[in-house]
Amino acid sequence: MERYTKVINLLGSYFTKEYKKKKSHKNKIREIKEDTVRKFFLQGKAEVLVILEENDKELLLDFCSDKEDIRKYLGKSFIE
Repeated sequence: MERYTKVINLLGSYFTKEYKKKKSHKNKIREIKEDTVRKFFLQGKAEVLVILEENDKELLLDFCSDKEDIRKYLGKSFIE
């Protein structure tokens, strides 16, 4: 299962994904489009780690999570 991260701060929010590298290379973290995350999330192939920078809170959401939490942190487009 793929893991994406949504970072929410005072200026807005963005999605990221960590790409694992082979051998001794450093892992890369890249910004991902919301549409890509939504596609895999609705298929049940992804989970999203929501990080609230204001109060250092973390929440892990997947397809089976509470619908109100999904609507609150990811948006209503992530609900079928």
